[in-house]
Amino acid sequence: MLRALRAQNSASHSYWLVSPTASQMTKANLFKALLVCSVQAGSVFFAQSAVAQYTSEIGVGLGGLSYKGELSPGYQFQNNRPALTAFYRKDISAPITLKGALTAGLLRADDGNVKGVNGQIAPLHAYRQANMKGSLYEASAVVEYNFFDYHYRKAKVHFTPYVFVGLAGFLANTTTATNNTALPALNQSGSIIGLAVPVGFGLKYAVSTHWNLGLEAGARKVFSDQIDHIDGQTSGQTDLVGNSHDQDWYFYNGISISYTFYKINCPPQYKDNPKLLR
Repeated sequence: MLRALRAQNSASHSYWLVSPTASQMTKANLFKALLVCSVQAGSVFFAQSAVAQYTSEIGVGLGGLSYKGELSPGYQFQNNRPALTAFYRKDISAPITLKGALTAGLLRADDGNVKGVNGQIAPLHAYRQANMKGSLYEASAVVEYNFFDYHYRKAKVHFTPYVFVGLAGFLANTTTATNNTALPALNQSGSIIGLAVPVGFGLKYAVSTHWNLGLEAGARKVFSDQIDHIDGQTSGQTDLVGNSHDQDWYFYNGISISYTFYKINCPPQYKDNPKLLR
């Protein structure tokens, strides 16, 4: 009986000695599993980066430029005016692309295009009778996320949707005028330099190894309310004719064509001994 109690006590004591080690092993295994998952997730996200980082594009695009502000509270297709863009893309991994672009286009907006609930010109816009015209020039840098590797020719899918976000600087030269002689303060013209945040989406299609077509729609959030020179705060203006609590936007929608350049990643042994390539 005494031997049995001693054996049981010894077994219990052994259990408490082993238990912390088992707990530590469980934590170690959990840490290893998380580490492996993190590495695998990173390898999927940056798949084929060794090849993609040697791929770049240069292209041009044609589209429409439009504006949103006091003279156009919402996006209006009839406000679109011609715009041109030239861009350069650099793939830093399969999903991630850096893009720099220069864009130039015309701006146009008119109170007469803003309709109310009854289909007539909205009351404020009918009273204000203002319009704006001018031009805009933009330099932008954005990051694009591609959902597929459309450059990979062995794949069956040679297109990809993508989204983008970035930062832009712009110069707008605009003139605003009104037909209401009681509102002379609305007759303004001048230039404004400012910053904007481009955000949008698009579609890329690799027609061949080198040639690509693109379709893009993007909005620019402007940190100013002076593209149209109407803000309700300019001398002679009031909140009756302008909203001082919002800021302007502009949009670019268009199509593009681009050419892809490839640079082969030469293994180190060939770089060190060029004779092997002969």
